[in-house]
Amino acid sequence: METTLFSIGQLAKRAKCKVETVHYYEKTGLMPDPPRTEGGHRLYDLKHIKRLCFIRRCRELGFSIAQIKELLTFIDEPNHYCGEVKELAMIHATEVQQKIDDLQKLKLALNEMVSQCKGADSSVAECSIIDALYVKK
Repeated sequence: METTLFSIGQLAKRAKCKVETVHYYEKTGLMPDPPRTEGGHRLYDLKHIKRLCFIRRCRELGFSIAQIKELLTFIDEPNHYCGEVKELAMIHATEVQQKIDDLQKLKLALNEMVSQCKGADSSVAECSIIDALYVKK
């Protein structure tokens, strides 16, 4: 069975990203170095597309480069278990919840500043929002 090979541009297009993104993931070690033609052009196959799509989906879900490397290690090396993946996902879910909590606190603080604003008729010198930004509580 013959393997279909793709250029870096074709790979990027199929994975819906930019060529620079592929280069970045290669530099970070997330994407393996592909074989090259005699002229030095990279050649990718379907496993590269699958891996790049996996990496992109992980990034969409907010996984860090280090976390993605760990997930890829689970895939690439034998003797890993689904429980390891679950543990990493649970840790990430906790981190996401902390960010949500922090953003909710930020929203409350901003809403409080806005509620104290006198509006369009007041000068910036009397602006409660500007005053609140000078003071750390």
